Amino acid sequence: MRLRLLMRRLTVSAPRMAVHSALPWPLRWVMLAIVAGFCAAIGLWAFEFGKDIAGLDKGNKAQLERLQQENAALQAQLSVLKDEHNRAQSVVNTADTLLTTEKVTQQKLSELNRKLEADNQRLRNDLGFFERLIPTSGVAGLTIRGLQAELLKTGELKWQVLIIQPEKNPAEFKGRLELGFAGTENGKPWSSLLPAGPQAVQITQYGRLEGVFAVPKNVTVTGLTAKVLDGQSVRAVHTLKL
Repeated sequence: MRLRLLMRRLTVSAPRMAVHSALPWPLRWVMLAIVAGFCAAIGLWAFEFGKDIAGLDKGNKAQLERLQQENAALQAQLSVLKDEHNRAQSVVNTADTLLTTEKVTQQKLSELNRKLEADNQRLRNDLGFFERLIPTSGVAGLTIRGLQAELLKTGELKWQVLIIQPEKNPAEFKGRLELGFAGTENGKPWSSLLPAGPQAVQITQYGRLEGVFAVPKNVTVTGLTAKVLDGQSVRAVHTLKL
């Protein structure tokens, strides 16, 4: 039986077979992609067509126009606010300039006031100086008309001596001024002369001498005496108590 079947397959009467070539897989994927893209295009067209029919795009356009109008209105408001800010900044700058000018003016006025006070004090000193130049009745010859002393904040003692010859057309005088200081040091008596010694004096009608004396530490000056010397003789003496 098996032999017959084998002989039938080998002879012409054996059943015929048809061979078909298979389609490659990459080509199959390409075909599927083309079909899917075509379907998607049809779906998108149907969606857009449906929106046109339903009027959805008109609503979006109207909303877009409204947003554009609101944006334009906001831009206009922003421009107005910028203008107001610029005007306010201009006012602030003007106010700052006025304040600066006022401060400068006040400083100048303060400096002028201090200068006027200094000039006034100098005029008072000069007035007192010239008042002491007025001759006193009964006084003849060289005399010490004024002796002043002032303790400065630095601890120094500023002194000033005015010497005059009240006669009319007096002869020139050449001599020396000896200035002595008296006081206490730690409760004990103390005295001192000018460190540089007597000062030269050369006057015709009047002369003013002044200087500064460095007061030693722990010393309290209570008075000073001015002497005008002509050689070894004393021509005038004046004592001032402090």
